[in-house]
Amino acid sequence: MTPQLQQAIKLLQLSTLDLQQEIQEALETNPMLDVEDVGEAEPAEATELESRSDADAITSDERELSDFDAQIPDELPVDTQWEDVYQSPVGAASAPAPDSDFDFDSRNSSGETLGDHLLWQLNLTRLSDTDRVIAMAIIDATDDNGRLAVGIEDIWSGLAADLDVELDEVMAVLHRLQQFDPPGVCTHDLRECLLVQLHQLPADTPYLAEARLVVNRYMNLLGNRDYAQLIRRSKIREPELREVLTLIQSLNPNPGQTIGSDNTEYVVPDVFVSKKNGAWVVELNPDIAPRLKINTDYAGLVKRADNSADNTYMRDSLQEARWFLKSLQSRNETLMKVATRIVEHQRGFLEYGEEAMKPLVLHDIAEAVEMHESTISRVTTQKYMHTPRGIFELKYFFSSHVNTASGGECSSTAIRALIKKLIAAENPRKPLSDSKITNLLAEQGIKVARRTIAKYRESLVIPPSNERKRLV
Repeated sequence: MTPQLQQAIKLLQLSTLDLQQEIQEALETNPMLDVEDVGEAEPAEATELESRSDADAITSDERELSDFDAQIPDELPVDTQWEDVYQSPVGAASAPAPDSDFDFDSRNSSGETLGDHLLWQLNLTRLSDTDRVIAMAIIDATDDNGRLAVGIEDIWSGLAADLDVELDEVMAVLHRLQQFDPPGVCTHDLRECLLVQLHQLPADTPYLAEARLVVNRYMNLLGNRDYAQLIRRSKIREPELREVLTLIQSLNPNPGQTIGSDNTEYVVPDVFVSKKNGAWVVELNPDIAPRLKINTDYAGLVKRADNSADNTYMRDSLQEARWFLKSLQSRNETLMKVATRIVEHQRGFLEYGEEAMKPLVLHDIAEAVEMHESTISRVTTQKYMHTPRGIFELKYFFSSHVNTASGGECSSTAIRALIKKLIAAENPRKPLSDSKITNLLAEQGIKVARRTIAKYRESLVIPPSNERKRLV
């Protein structure tokens, strides 16, 4: 297994962002690589005429380099056992060179945490030194959701060893911190969190008193969605209770999650799929990577009979640059083959949506493009397709199948779409149970076990029927 082939396989499995980093590193380390300017490419006729004129002026040095290039095959045999060639984990970003420029934006930027946000407000609050120590202890005991990880008595006992404070003093500081932003932080449980948020609402908020009553005394009935019992005990009529629940649902049960920046993962599509003249067309994203070329000025400096260190370095760099360009071309061709076959198989999805998704496994595409299944698996990992229905990872189009009563097959993705559609149209007062959904699908000729329905429902982040029940 040559280093050139290993490089081709490595580029084939890189995601778009990792590929851009790899290209940038190659541009910085190889002087023979250069970026092709926009509009630099000439028409086909001009290119052919230019190549003929250049052929008449080929020197003996260039003939030797041309013979050297003949060692590069037209097609790279990247279809091999990946585990024997490239052992780094899939999707791992390429490590930057030790002497690369320091990226201040990515290495020095850090999102604000909830603790930082509370400490910033604490520094703007007038408190005694003792109260400030108590406040910092409470903030340290607050988790990322805004809840106290330990009881207030435990915090007080931990402070009593060094400070002469009473439990009432700790409680007073706690109530002061509970007025901080975001509303509901530094609370023990969900009930206290919601009550703190309700107390901070304006006094003229409609149904505020009823909402406090329900949260304070009937939280268990609210959690079980036992609305009949809740109406009977609270003596709140159903129309009013509906407004009360709307107010409670507007509160944030995890206020701490509103603070802090998430690690954003950018998705750049590798291929575009569009319908032109009644046919689906697959095109590579031209903005994935810059167009590269060989730097002709440096390449012309390579001499035939010169064995000096400088000339050897330039000759090796030229060969590496041409292998790199060939590897990029091989990656694009393989990606186009796989994406085209996927689109041909899943035209129903592009036309009608998820319910028309067909079953598809790696073996089907591997057989169509005459490659190994492991190769298809790596090609479809972290590669994205832009379609009129959204951006999807290529792996999204692969799914197992379930036999139908008519002898056909239905993909798991289509079954999930049907489950989502049935739940969206259900009666909120009487949500569909998993058994009922199983019966409804059986009426359509799709035989699926109840436990499979439960698994698909959970994958869609849809709660069970008892938790979906609500007043309308």
